[in-house]
Amino acid sequence: MRKNIVAGNWKMNKTLPEGLALATELDKMLSNYQPKCEVIIAPPFIHLASITATIDTKKIGVSAQNCADKESGAYTGEVSAAMVKSTGANYVILGHSERRTYYGETPVLLKEKVNLALKNELTPIFCIGEVLAERESGIYFDVVKSQIEGSLFHLSAEDFSKIILAYEPVWAIGTGKTATPQQAQEMHAFIRQIITEKYGKSIAENTSILYGGSCNPGNAKELFANEDVDGGLIGGASLKAADFKAIIDAF
Repeated sequence: MRKNIVAGNWKMNKTLPEGLALATELDKMLSNYQPKCEVIIAPPFIHLASITATIDTKKIGVSAQNCADKESGAYTGEVSAAMVKSTGANYVILGHSERRTYYGETPVLLKEKVNLALKNELTPIFCIGEVLAERESGIYFDVVKSQIEGSLFHLSAEDFSKIILAYEPVWAIGTGKTATPQQAQEMHAFIRQIITEKYGKSIAENTSILYGGSCNPGNAKELFANEDVDGGLIGGASLKAADFKAIIDAF
């Protein structure tokens, strides 16, 4: 049985005091509440150790937003998967469209990041998705398939089963546009089908596929009602505890 998951990507927002305040507020909201999904937050790197020491990490998982493609060494400004793991975080977002677009991350580079995340017992939340031109030209299935094949399909079935996928139509991130529930379901079903073809039905049925792209309290319930949408990777709406809890409540 695959897991329903709501994960909040804070991106480059919140100072350390602000981040601790937000995490603590969410922790209190969920202290006497049993969500019908797993809850994960992804603060900036500098917050990770402080937040994992402050909140109940059995109730709220903690994720980094990225990690390096190298184990260690003279890579100024980089943060390794081992460093992330040492903070108490158990997840890492990889392949986010902003990393691909602004920092030129390629499928080959992301393959190395995935390998190192798994080696250090971090669960990758691996992002895939098409830009507007690719959606409009009708090649969006090919784009998403190539992203998955290029970075994940070298994995053994056992290792692939540890991956969480997040489909993010890039044209819907931070734009206020959202894929319709039908568009989201269509892509999620396609993703599950190509996993079935590679790894078999059992692994495909147990892979959580999240939707990312302007998911908010107003549309979460309708999106999550789709058979193949197993939750959301939430951006802006995760920066307010009440909004984020409203999305959690959508399950």
